[in-house]
Amino acid sequence: MGRFTQGFYGYAFALLVCIAGVGLFLLVTPQSRTEHIPRVQYGIDQANAVRTAPYEVVAPRQVPANWVPNSSRLTQDGGVVTWRLGFATGEREHAMVAQSDERPIAGFVNRMTNTDKPGGSRQIDGVTWEERVRPDKNQRSLVRVLPDHAVVVTGTAGWSELSALVHTLAPQPTPTPVPSASPVATTG
Repeated sequence: MGRFTQGFYGYAFALLVCIAGVGLFLLVTPQSRTEHIPRVQYGIDQANAVRTAPYEVVAPRQVPANWVPNSSRLTQDGGVVTWRLGFATGEREHAMVAQSDERPIAGFVNRMTNTDKPGGSRQIDGVTWEERVRPDKNQRSLVRVLPDHAVVVTGTAGWSELSALVHTLAPQPTPTPVPSASPVATTG
């Protein structure tokens, strides 16, 4: 037993035992080879954005097949309402629609697109969207600036997938206030 605990042979034996242990562990540990993209439900953020935003909120009617909504964040800071909704696309790239009434609007757009340089424009469903590209971040963006807010569709997705996301965007109806129940007068 002494020769297994001393010198080069002892070191080699200990190393062999460790490698065998790791191999056995990897062999018996269940491993998934399937892709896992976390899916989020964004209905509550969407309803809250529609309820609180002073502008007309847009949201996807129905995203393209095999797209996965994987992030939604609604923030309200000093009266400014910003909603960001992200997707893993069919090509497993990232696409996000961000909208806000932040002032100045150009600051919000520049931050979301990571550039202040417009590239070109493209017509989608009769509406002109400004194109912006940030090549070093592999980021493409479509921008629509309205009088009271901006909508930015951005990500690593290609132009066709970003355009597909824009195509699904639809204005969300503002909720009608529910009349409060008036107290019933009772006679006594």
